[in-house]
Amino acid sequence: MGYLRAEEILPIEVIELIQQYVDGENIYIPRKPANRQAWGTSTQIKQALLTRDQQIYKDYLDGNKTSELACKYYLSQKSIQRILRKMRA
Repeated sequence: MGYLRAEEILPIEVIELIQQYVDGENIYIPRKPANRQAWGTSTQIKQALLTRDQQIYKDYLDGNKTSELACKYYLSQKSIQRILRKMRA
């Protein structure tokens, strides 16, 4: 997410109104509810994580221990256990 300069996009009246509440600070302006996107919809990360989790589950079924999987995938054993629970369901 990049930053936009307020003076380039907002009328001076709006800037002065905002300055009454926050002067010189960075603020986050959320999207309108109709424009919100679910996490991961603009990238392929959801699919990548699902593929990784499926591979972790396959490796577990093939006999790998959670400690070995944690080292292989650079995750904690708790994360591996959480993934295994999710994949079993």
